[in-house]
Amino acid sequence: MHIVDGALSDSVVIGGAVLAVAGIAYGLRRMDLDRIPQTGILSATFFIASLIHVPVGPSSLHLILNGLIGLALGWTAFPALFIALLLQAIFFGYGGLIVLGVNTLNIALPAVMVWLLFRHKLQTCPPKQAAIWGGAAGATAIALTAVMVAISLALSGDAFMPAAKLVFFSHIPVLVVEALITAATVLLLKRVKPDFFDQAQG
Repeated sequence: MHIVDGALSDSVVIGGAVLAVAGIAYGLRRMDLDRIPQTGILSATFFIASLIHVPVGPSSLHLILNGLIGLALGWTAFPALFIALLLQAIFFGYGGLIVLGVNTLNIALPAVMVWLLFRHKLQTCPPKQAAIWGGAAGATAIALTAVMVAISLALSGDAFMPAAKLVFFSHIPVLVVEALITAATVLLLKRVKPDFFDQAQG
């Protein structure tokens, strides 16, 4: 859901950048040094998963996996997703450097929100039940991201309202796919490493 440079008003770009910097700073403070390799792997997972994308108005349609990343990393999702988005903007021109803060906020904040909502459920239930909660977390993260992208566009002017609606409704299929992927991944991780989701940093 990369928003491209030039699609947002200055106030939205600045506000998004300030909030993203705050989230990144807090995420770095909460990062466990022993989990840096895992953070890097999940950052690379997002980088690769979102390389295949379809342009949709001033945004794009692609896998994000921010629900899974949020469940695994907590607040550390902010720096992890920021690095991936920065590299995509530099090497492939996805999104852009000017809107990097807004794109980071729109993807990382829902990741943190689903971690806050679902972390205790994943920690205290058996694998199959955890998979259901994981699927719900994956779907919720995409829905929240779509809403935030739509709001970012809507706040930039009435001219972007049709694009905002298009971005939101076009991500319904992605929501379903991400729910299935996240559920399957949570099921596997709960079976092979039951304490995996107990280590996310809050």
